[in-house]
Amino acid sequence: MAEFEWAKIARRVRVPLGFAFAVLYLWLARPTWQFLALGTVLIVPGLLIRALASGHVRKNEALATSGPYAYTRNPLYLGSLLVGIGFAVAARSWWIGVALVVMFFAIYLPVIRDEEAFLHAKFPEFEEYARQVPRMLPRIMPARVGDQGGGFSMGLYLKHREYNALMGAGVMFGTLIAKMKLFR
Repeated sequence: MAEFEWAKIARRVRVPLGFAFAVLYLWLARPTWQFLALGTVLIVPGLLIRALASGHVRKNEALATSGPYAYTRNPLYLGSLLVGIGFAVAARSWWIGVALVVMFFAIYLPVIRDEEAFLHAKFPEFEEYARQVPRMLPRIMPARVGDQGGGFSMGLYLKHREYNALMGAGVMFGTLIAKMKLFR
């Protein structure tokens, strides 16, 4: 029961906590061009995974099993994790990496479990889907579970405002570049 309550709290605090973490991140970051480029190798695929996932999910209407959801049950969180790790690499700070891991386990794992409990209760096919598709690390080949639905929908991408992740990453890149130039 306490885990369920924490999941509800974690769901509410994850965005404000993310903004607070961004301030700490910018203070501790010691970026270089090389580490920014290395981080980009993870950030770009993370943003792409998030974008593709948002164009497949019809929240509370149908169980998403197509696109990235055929590889992992949580492509949005996987994408976020890749973006986070990429920015931790770009920052060149072990403290940021440690904080990122702590935040993921403390905030996102309970939220994922809570969301999966909701999906299990709402969609009878979730049990079979969960049996075939891993929670986080993707399968090599896509699973064929349930109604595969249509392809990517730009309308869903826009509806879910996933472009905010791209804009946020752009602001962070710009801020890191400014920090490199101003505080050599």
